Amino acid sequence: MAPVKRRVFKTNNEMAVELAKYTADLSSKFCKERGVFTVVLSGGDLIAWLWKLLEAPYIDSIEWSKWHIFWVDERVCAWDHADSNYKLAYDGFLSKVPIPAENIYAIDNGLGAEGNAELAAERYEECLKQKVNQNIIRTYKSSGFPQFNLQLLGMGPDGHMASLFPGHAQINEKVKWVTSITDSPKPPSKRITLTLPVINCASYNVMAVCDKEQADSAAAALNHTKDLPAGRLTADVEVVWFLDQAAASKLPHGWCSIL
Repeated sequence: MAPVKRRVFKTNNEMAVELAKYTADLSSKFCKERGVFTVVLSGGDLIAWLWKLLEAPYIDSIEWSKWHIFWVDERVCAWDHADSNYKLAYDGFLSKVPIPAENIYAIDNGLGAEGNAELAAERYEECLKQKVNQNIIRTYKSSGFPQFNLQLLGMGPDGHMASLFPGHAQINEKVKWVTSITDSPKPPSKRITLTLPVINCASYNVMAVCDKEQADSAAAALNHTKDLPAGRLTADVEVVWFLDQAAASKLPHGWCSIL
């Protein structure tokens, strides 16, 4: 199991500063080593916390042309729908950086608009396999699962991550790379999501969590409570939890220092 680091910040601004530095440092590392940086985004507040990457020194120093963007989960809807994680990321981040359009891998727009969750999941898995064949995504050791360089994740108050929810069968999927859910307890009901083995094969996993509503689940997940999907999070190299003081308020004393 990869080491788990916990970093607690006094303000969201300080968290955004450190999240940008962490991401930029990994970008530099992987662009130098592989000529490619594979990044997996999530929805929710995560995109808003990337805003420091849009400023100096990062906006001009990052090798954006080498980034390849994927999603850990997506709502089954058209790209321009208000529920779309792609739209959220495009409006708040991707439209402001020079990542080539062909390096951005969203859900199939037509299948999303149709609401075909099962086929959309199959198509997205096919996309990932194509990128493995092109050596854009590496595979994880002997398992054959894709290994992304960095995943930027969030967690819900119920401890869900991606679209893996407590008490739902998708958390136990061990063969598929991408699966679908049609009865999500959080609207909208139809989604696709990377499976837990794929999520946990990433080299680096960041879990960014803010607000008091997440505090109980953050404490439980960091205690590796297995009935919470976020409690099963690991990685190949390391997992880093970025938390504000409110989200960290239920952690045992001494688990982490405030930065």
